[in-house]
Amino acid sequence: MFDKTIQIQGKLIDFNVPKLMGVLNLTPDSFYDGGKFEDKKAASAQVQKMLDEGADFIDVGAMSSRPGSNLLSAEQELERLLPVLEYLLEYFPSKHFSVDTFYSRVAQKVLAMGVPMINDISCGNADPEILPVVSEFDATYVMMHMQGMPQNMQNNPTYENTVQDILYFFSKKISEANEAGINNLIIDPGFGFGKTIDHNYEILSHLDVFKTLELPILVGLSRKSMIYKPLSITPKQALNGTSVLHTKALLQGANILRVHDVKAAKECIDLVALMQ
Repeated sequence: MFDKTIQIQGKLIDFNVPKLMGVLNLTPDSFYDGGKFEDKKAASAQVQKMLDEGADFIDVGAMSSRPGSNLLSAEQELERLLPVLEYLLEYFPSKHFSVDTFYSRVAQKVLAMGVPMINDISCGNADPEILPVVSEFDATYVMMHMQGMPQNMQNNPTYENTVQDILYFFSKKISEANEAGINNLIIDPGFGFGKTIDHNYEILSHLDVFKTLELPILVGLSRKSMIYKPLSITPKQALNGTSVLHTKALLQGANILRVHDVKAAKECIDLVALMQ
């Protein structure tokens, strides 16, 4: 079992007890909840709901990373992000927010505002300058594996050995982050990011292998196509399947669930804890 803590905003977070990261999308084009939380009032109401249901972190994203999505510039991302984020930081001053971005300029701005965590789907590949920025603020860095970028990541993704290839990727990236002076790291194998459905289930079945890296493991499985496509349903109908996979991930050693539905995920954590 992972036996270390990570310091976030001066507080030690114990990942022996799995944590919940609620998703707040400020995007009009996200695959599940696009357009729902673009204004301040709707966003703050959703944050309050997720916190009430047990969220430990809130991950705020202003650019969709669904397959084939068009990327925003850093300026466009900031224009969409800042008005809502400023309001949330004032309204919820003691809560753990993260910002989902791969731009160093965006990271610099939000970390200076007091955000303690950056969630980078590109793991520094899109903008290597993000590493020294995260280090400068002694922030927590979520590093995700992705083959390619959102525009092309699902164009025939291939691996020699899926799990071992990703494990090697993280070994290199952890060294790079450590060399940059980043002390608080979280890994995310990137379900659905440059992976086929078979790749996703292979990773999930061997998730415990990533515990050898001795870092908290975050999983983002919520309502993804690896659930709704095999079941011939829609993302809106995928909550039950999501709970099944969350349970499997927890049993395999996941430390953080990144979710749209906090209450259901909290129930998974509580019941798995009884089994263990």
